[in-house]
Amino acid sequence: MTYYVPRGGLPAQTDLTTERAVFTESYAVLPRRTMSDITTSLLPHWDATRLWVLARPLSGFAETFSYYVVEVLPSGGSLRPEDDPDAEGVIFVVDGEIVLTLDGIEYLLAEGGYAYLAPDAAWTLRNRGTATSTFHWIRKSYQRVDGVDVPASVVTREADVEGVPMPDTDGAWRTKRFVDPTDVSHDMHVNIVTFEPGGAIPFPETHVMEHGLYVLEGKAMYLLNTDWIEVQAGDFLWLRAFCPQACYAGGPEPFRYLLYKDVNRHAALYQNGIAARSVDGRGFIPQELRLPSRLSPG
Repeated sequence: MTYYVPRGGLPAQTDLTTERAVFTESYAVLPRRTMSDITTSLLPHWDATRLWVLARPLSGFAETFSYYVVEVLPSGGSLRPEDDPDAEGVIFVVDGEIVLTLDGIEYLLAEGGYAYLAPDAAWTLRNRGTATSTFHWIRKSYQRVDGVDVPASVVTREADVEGVPMPDTDGAWRTKRFVDPTDVSHDMHVNIVTFEPGGAIPFPETHVMEHGLYVLEGKAMYLLNTDWIEVQAGDFLWLRAFCPQACYAGGPEPFRYLLYKDVNRHAALYQNGIAARSVDGRGFIPQELRLPSRLSPG
């Protein structure tokens, strides 16, 4: 199994500026070259660490998750990694090793290591090795449901998870699911999807889940809304809900990506952050809370 790892740096002054980066009303593509030294960020309470923020909630676009690629130098890490008690997360290691201390138990996560971090989980993370470690960190605000328990944290690795073929594909399209897809306590899934050369999604998927998609290996042609775009290992795709999508693997090696999606919850009945029903439950919206009519002057 191969995992692309960004190394930063800067393009040469002689390089062409033309690139595949695009941000539209329905999707975004961040090619791997955009992950340079000047696009990194820092976090409070993290030592010897930098990260690329590839997705964050933006009103009117994708709204449920943030997606980081995190690089930790030797002796780096954090004893206070998460400042939001409602946040759940997934960590997936693509380079080096990290020590994850989760609810008092230490886990050594090497390449392919996976951890689902439940909301309210007590965890820390350190790089105790002599080489840089890199991992993906996907975060979401957990949506609690009355009568449904919060899911437990999970630690595993890709090598221990079997890929499940999609029906009628002879294994050319497989998905590794790290948590039970029928467990409605989970409101997010982070899976690994694999297409063998020539494998394809043969129809435009259009659905309510939004996606963050990081290409781990290979290359493909990907349909995003009405545009076919060539993507390769290290590229990141961000798809809002209902954006049509399909792909076919176009290289000599498998096309694999880490995929986020939001699942298993009612659609929130809000308009621009304002409830579509008043407090008294009668469906009346006070004048001061009404959205401007598109037909009104101005």
